[in-house]
Amino acid sequence: MRQIAIYGKGGIGKSTIASNLAAAYA
Repeated sequence: MRQIAIYGKGGIGKSTIASNLAAAYA
């Protein structure tokens, strides 16, 4: 989860973050 937060702050791609969150919740 920490990596996801770091990526979110980096602003690499909101769509990518959403996919990661969805995968984590799934």
